[in-house]
Amino acid sequence: MKKVNVNVEKLGKKVTTKKVTTKKGRPVDTSSKRQIRLAELAERRANGTLKKGRPIVEGSVRQLRLVELEKKRKNGTLKKGRPVSKTSARQIRLATIAKRKADGTFKLGRPTKIEDVVATEKTK
Repeated sequence: MKKVNVNVEKLGKKVTTKKVTTKKGRPVDTSSKRQIRLAELAERRANGTLKKGRPIVEGSVRQLRLVELEKKRKNGTLKKGRPVSKTSARQIRLATIAKRKADGTFKLGRPTKIEDVVATEKTK
């Protein structure tokens, strides 16, 4: 958009501003094949009849599996990921750490320095 100021102060009138709009870019030919196709697509999109992607085959193995997974999600029985083996070395170690944390016997950080009691008594 261009702004054109018309200054008429010499005549004692108010300053007016005119807005002149100009279209940028190449002009659109509405009768071209591309514009006709785009108009048809917009119309089908507005109607809801535009189909995109691969069609779904009802009763296929994948669709049956998806329905089953959705039922499991709603029930809360769907498990995600790899199952945990309770007898693995890592799980046993994690269980003992959790038990020690609950008992309060698990210590975090660097171990405290143990000083020789005999050496400190001799210096006194």
